Amino acid sequence: MQRGSTAAAAGPEPAARHHGNRHGRSEQARQAVLEAADDLLVEKGFTGVTIEGIAARAGVAKQTVYRWWKTKTDILLDAFLQDAAEALTPPDHGDLARDLRAHLRQLAEFLTRSDAGAVFRALIGHAQHDPAFAAALRSGYLDEQRRRDRLPLERAVARGQLVAGLDTAAEIDQLVGPVYHRVLVTAEPVDQAFTDRLVEAFLRRAHVADVVDAADAADVTDAAGAADAAGTRETGRR
Repeated sequence: MQRGSTAAAAGPEPAARHHGNRHGRSEQARQAVLEAADDLLVEKGFTGVTIEGIAARAGVAKQTVYRWWKTKTDILLDAFLQDAAEALTPPDHGDLARDLRAHLRQLAEFLTRSDAGAVFRALIGHAQHDPAFAAALRSGYLDEQRRRDRLPLERAVARGQLVAGLDTAAEIDQLVGPVYHRVLVTAEPVDQAFTDRLVEAFLRRAHVADVVDAADAADVTDAAGAADAAGTRETGRR
């Protein structure tokens, strides 16, 4: 469902008139509603999104929307949760540093440049005034995303690359927390250089970089020793 921010660039299309539900009571209709909610939020902002507008954009009857959701925030939350599950599951390359760099870059891209990121920022704003919705957002997204965020660390522990007993929850907060802080509070850039620095700081803190550096140094030493030996043999032959 993730589509980047193309809807905003193209501009709103006139809502087509419809009679009943052209999709039927189907998964296709549900997806049409979720995508319509995303698009309308990007175009009109949170206050401009209505159930009626979503139904018209999706080409379904308003009653169809109400069969699945009670409010527009319920629709937007479902749309966001689906996008997050698709886009924010960390890759597994078998290498901690590579996995973390890729995951933080994708998180930053998702939050700052995608339609889903705009939905997330709107939902966070709404949650400040609706405690019940805030609890739903935490349980629906934040708890599940923290579980996904921890996956690269847990895999590294299983491989023996990180020490057993590592507080993965605390460590992942230090990795992703600054990304959310810039997105939601300071509006500073969240570029690749920034996310890579967060990863490097973690690797040094967890002594992973030291292990990698030591291995690299050993490889260099071995290569230099082999070159010296070869040079000595060549001199002897002369």
